[in-house]
Formats: sequence, C-alpha cells, structure tokens
Amino acid sequence: MGRIEFPKDFLWGAATASYQIEGAWNEDGKGESIWDRFVRQPGAIKNSDTGDVACDHFHRFQEDVGLMRSLGLKAYRFSVSWPRVLPQGFGQVNSQGLDFYSRLVDSLLAANITPLLTLYHWDLPQALQDQAGWANREIAKWFGDYAAVVARRLGDRVKLWTTMNEPGIFSTLGYLLGQHAPGIKDPLQYFAASHHINLAHGRGVMAIRAEAKAAKIGTVLQLPPIQPSTNSEQDQKAARMIDGLMNRWYAEPVLIGSYPQDLLDLLKTLMPIQEGDLKQIHQPLDFAGLNVYTRVFARHDPSVPLLEATVDWKPQVPGAEYTAMGWEVYPQAISAALLRFKNEWGAPVVYITENGAAYDDQVKNGEVRDLSRIDYFQKYLAEVRRAMDQGVKVKGYFVWTLLDNFEWAEGYSKRFGLVHVDYASQTRTLKQSAHWYRQLIASGGYDLLSIR
Repeated sequence: MGRIEFPKDFLWGAATASYQIEGAWNEDGKGESIWDRFVRQPGAIKNSDTGDVACDHFHRFQEDVGLMRSLGLKAYRFSVSWPRVLPQGFGQVNSQGLDFYSRLVDSLLAANITPLLTLYHWDLPQALQDQAGWANREIAKWFGDYAAVVARRLGDRVKLWTTMNEPGIFSTLGYLLGQHAPGIKDPLQYFAASHHINLAHGRGVMAIRAEAKAAKIGTVLQLPPIQPSTNSEQDQKAARMIDGLMNRWYAEPVLIGSYPQDLLDLLKTLMPIQEGDLKQIHQPLDFAGLNVYTRVFARHDPSVPLLEATVDWKPQVPGAEYTAMGWEVYPQAISAALLRFKNEWGAPVVYITENGAAYDDQVKNGEVRDLSRIDYFQKYLAEVRRAMDQGVKVKGYFVWTLLDNFEWAEGYSKRFGLVHVDYASQTRTLKQSAHWYRQLIASGGYDLLSIR
C-alpha cells in the first residue's frame, strides 16, 4: 500500500472565510456586505438561509482556536471582512472590526498557529457595489487603501498574506451568471470586473509591501483542469477557450505579466485595459495559493458569442465517485493544476490554500463517521506528493474547511468541515476526518488506503 510522507516543515492548516463563519453581520459597527443583501433576495439561497449567525465565530473564535490547537494545526487561513473594517468600503475605519482580527491573530500566535490572511473572500461592502463594485475602475484604489489599513494594523504579526480568493470564480458567478452576490448577469460588467480585480490585486500587493516589510504575499487562484467533453476538434478548442477564461485570464497577468493572447485577440474591444495596467498587476510575489476540487468539462457551443464554448457544469462520468456537491472525485486535478505552475508560470512556491469535500455528515452517538472524506484526502494528498516529486515547490496544505459553514448559494445544506457544527446549538463535534488529520500532522504522513 505504501506510505506518503511530507517534509518536516510542511505547513498543515485549515481554511475558512469571513462571511461563511463569522455571523455578527451587523454588530460592532460592521457595514452591510453584498452577501448580506443578496441572501435576502427571494430564491437566491437554498432554504432562504443567511450568514447572519453562521458559526457565530465572531463570538466563539477562542473556542475555535482551541479546536485548531487540539488538531495540531500549524497554520490557519482566514479572511478579513472588508465591510467590518471599512463599513463604507473606504474612508472611516471601524476600529472595533480591526480589533476583532487583532484578537484573533493574537490567539492564533499564542496557540503557535501561523496566520495566513486573505484580504478578499467575496464579501464586498454593499456601499461599493452601489457604485458598480468590481465593474468600477476606482475599486483598484479602494482595495489598495483597504489593504493598507489592514496591513498597518496586523502586519507586525501576520507574515503570510493573500489578496484575492478565486477571482475567476467570484467574478463569473457574481457578474456573469448571477448565481452569487451581487447577482448580476452582464458580460460587459463581467469583463470590466475581471480586469479591475487583477488591477486591485496589484494595488493590494504594493500597499501590503509598503506597510509590512516582512510580509510574504501571494494570491489564491482556483485552477480546475478543463477537459473537452469529447475528442472532437471543436470541443478541444472549446476547452482551451474555457481554460483561458477561467484560469489563464487570472493566473497569467499576475504571475507572468500578460493576458493570454488568444483571449485578448477576441475580447480586446470589451476590455478596459489602459497603458501601464499590466505593470501594476504584475507585482513580485512570494508564493501562489491554489484551490482545487475537481475537473471541468467544456464543449463547443455556437450560441455563445465570441467564445463559442460553454461549461458542462456537472457531467456524469461513468463509474466516477461524487461528493455531496455533485463534484467528481478526481485526484489528478490537483497534480495537474500544480504542474502548471512549474511548466507554465515560473515555478513559484505554492500553498494549497483549499482542498476538501462535502458529504452528508451526521452525528450518531457523539461521532461523525466520514470515511469518504478521509479517503478523499488520502487520494488528493498522494497526488500532491507526486507533483512535489516532479519538482513543484509545494510548501503547505490547507483543508477546506475547518468548520461546517454557510456554503454560499447552497446555504447550510452542504458540510465541508473537519468539525461538525449543529447550527441550532452551535455545538462543535470533531469528525473522524479531524482525528485522521491530527494524526497526519503529528506524523508527517499516512499509510495509503489504510482506512479500507
């Protein structure tokens, strides 16, 4: 069966996001976010769930840091809520909001857990959305100013920083498909937003560097392998096009300083790119963050203007295993994504900032038996090790996620956590996978398929 081993200094962690766990949506001076607004639209969220309370982490963070310590986590990736710090998006700073993150960081450091801070995990201040949000070029400046405020307060203690979480996902779902906040379906706004997000990343990096000299900075990309639905030449061309739109459009300006030429030739009349923008976007980075879960299939679709390509979001692959999200368990996705950094994008240091699976977990006799999740981790981590053996500089792995939480449009119907949360009582229960992860961290490896 074999044993999978990782280096002694490998950074084992777990990840969360502010809106998904914090709750306290209107407490201590926090402003309204686009998700606070979006969840109140009829039909937007399964079961009309909201993140108003979520896991109540805002009030229970010390308990949650205690759970992290009990698991032996070496690191914790969290995001700052922009409207908690700057209720209007810019201008007046809410000191109570910054104080919360300062207390969280202090608690993590006291537990010997390295904080990895993400500045933007999707909860834009609604006040900025009222000014067109990411479709407004001014947002690059607003984001830079926000980054400076947070770095000035926390940069003495936080050494690992990322600017954005999955720009290709929140732009597409928020501005093109309308499935996530702010719920817009407008290709022109989408293309403007995609560029302004990249521009804001660059401004954010410069701001952090100016305020926190010791900071190590990256960004977080989701890079699913895009495969053709059939072997036809048209579907292969469609897969390349979708890869350009979902992956290369966000990775390449940031990592190598240019937009993919094949897409640029098609879209340049729609793109608000100005002289000097790419220089601003392409800031020196210390690492890249990678989120990956599964692969994506693309097919030729002549009804789609310009691209003539579309995504088959949930195709059924014969004999494949699926998570509760309907996502195929496809471990090769993670090694394929990792190898792109080495082969195409300058071989940066990489942290896997999210990887995990949702299953229908239930507490029975005080336990949550989630062998499928352990099996998932084993298969994906074996592929991480394989990529490392081929020269990819992977320095850490963060499970998505620490706690069951508000899963965006799915509400509370999907559970990704190492820790089960009873939302009525806020009781936390370590799942079997959490105990397995604790053993992995303690020993630095695991016996492949030993759970079977």
